[in-house]
Amino acid sequence: MVGAVVSGKIADRLGRRMQLYIYSQVSWLLDAGRLLIGYGIGVLSYVVPVYIAEISPQNLRGAFTTVNQLMICVGVSVMWLIGTFFPWRTLALIGIIPCLLQVIGLFFIPESPRWLAKIGMWEDCESALHRLRGKNVKIFEEAAEIRDYTKTLHQLSETRVFDLFQPTYAKSLIVGVGLMVLQQLGGVNAIAFYVDSIFISAGFSSTIGSIAMVIVQVPFTLLGVLLMDISGRRPLLMVSAAGTCLGCFLTGISFLLQDLQVNNWFSPILALVGVLVFSGSFSLGMGGIPWVIMSEIFPINIKGSAGSLVTVVNWFGSWVVSYAFNFLMKWSSEGTFFMFASICCSTVLFVAKLVPETKGRTLEEIQASMNPLISN
Repeated sequence: MVGAVVSGKIADRLGRRMQLYIYSQVSWLLDAGRLLIGYGIGVLSYVVPVYIAEISPQNLRGAFTTVNQLMICVGVSVMWLIGTFFPWRTLALIGIIPCLLQVIGLFFIPESPRWLAKIGMWEDCESALHRLRGKNVKIFEEAAEIRDYTKTLHQLSETRVFDLFQPTYAKSLIVGVGLMVLQQLGGVNAIAFYVDSIFISAGFSSTIGSIAMVIVQVPFTLLGVLLMDISGRRPLLMVSAAGTCLGCFLTGISFLLQDLQVNNWFSPILALVGVLVFSGSFSLGMGGIPWVIMSEIFPINIKGSAGSLVTVVNWFGSWVVSYAFNFLMKWSSEGTFFMFASICCSTVLFVAKLVPETKGRTLEEIQASMNPLISN
């Protein structure tokens, strides 16, 4: 959460690439290491999707940004499986390897052309576009659109967090914050962090259940990447949220049957099916699409402040749900999952009513439509 608070301002001051470099290295001393990892993740969770969105062609932006979620899913799954064979100290040392690879790789990538335009480095902006699109690709139209929109935004003052709460940015803020709140309150981290306990409480093998969940997540995340720029963001989000609702409902039914001592042989299987349906559905859209939309809807003059706020809300929601989950389960296991199911159902309605479709549109077009007072 602390990393998320400063993520936007650091990205605006140092650029996207420099921020990725600084927070890719972490200490392995336990307390300091956990603090630094958490801080670094808070920063990177904002700047990575923003950077990807700002460098990607509009027809592939959704897929490219969602690949970030796919790689997170693959990384977590691989480390989960490695962790079954190695102690946590070895696991922590292994984690240094991808950090170092990222540091090396960042020397070979260009800065975000939109950030370069924001600080007035027009030649560097065009140079970055040439590196990203290819030397022989005509980038005049894209560069002109970035330049015109950035000049319009330069007429506005740089915003602070409190300046976000004005009518100009209301729709963007509601959509960005709302998606993050619903993503976390739907129970994803409670299920991810306590999956062993959930399966044990339901009477199912925690090892088999956990491995099955990992196996389900990766292909569904990959499917989401493939569908992102075909089906669009909104349909995928609604299908994903409906699936997480069903998964939570089935898990809640499992615990209800257990409490009523009805079909004791069936309730563990139902818990497994519920968790797998939830994990697969979440990986399909709700895991990555809120970050995609967050990276698309905020204009460059508020992206730092708004991105920090949205990211803080996300991690705060994660903390609240993770902290409260054990207490909720003691209160009522089935009630906890029925509550998560109702929040997931609310997500479907929220997306249907408020979230715009951003597929196939430039960032400038999206931001102008979401913040009409700026475009005028």
